[in-house]
Amino acid sequence: MKRWLAVVLLILGFSALPARAAPDWTTVATKAASGAFVIGNPKAKVKLVEYLSYTCPHCAAFSVESAATLKGKFVKSGSTSIEVRNAVRDRVDLAAAQLARCAGPAGFSGATEAIFAQQQDWLPRAFDYDQINAARLAGYPIGAQLKKIATGAGLDALMRGRGMSDAAFAACFTDEAGIAAIATLSDASWKAVHGTPSFVLNGKPYEYKSWPDLETALRAAGAH
Repeated sequence: MKRWLAVVLLILGFSALPARAAPDWTTVATKAASGAFVIGNPKAKVKLVEYLSYTCPHCAAFSVESAATLKGKFVKSGSTSIEVRNAVRDRVDLAAAQLARCAGPAGFSGATEAIFAQQQDWLPRAFDYDQINAARLAGYPIGAQLKKIATGAGLDALMRGRGMSDAAFAACFTDEAGIAAIATLSDASWKAVHGTPSFVLNGKPYEYKSWPDLETALRAAGAH
């Protein structure tokens, strides 16, 4: 009788434990074989590949329009993952791409959203700085060039607002291997697509027209 009572109490005790909270997959990023970051559940049923450029206005518009549903629902639920493949268009783009990746797996998605959300503010400053200082920048190593462009654009303040320290910001642009990895990824991207944003949905190229159309296709594939 005592043994039976102990078993019952043990079962009741386990049932009283609070349920484990579901993970927020938007804060999870892993490295794909391509070298790209995959945001979300690596085992998600719906796999979206996005080719993007941080200096692309259409990419920024897509990010802002889609974020609440694509990341806020589909990725967060674990039903969908996004593999972000850089298609770099210029060294301003490369500077932003390096910063986003330096935010680390937990911060990559949020950094990407923030960079796109404020693109209209920092991008004109970046191009102005790059143009005015082109001759002087040419004398610096690539990492130093990117750091100066990012600072001239105000991206240092943007990332500081997201918790990146000045030391981490400086260290980001000394990571020559990381910069080279983005360049390699970009070369492969431009062999696969002709513009940004471009998408592959569950292994098949998707002809992008608008976010509502893509949302419909994602839901049909199982995103929720």
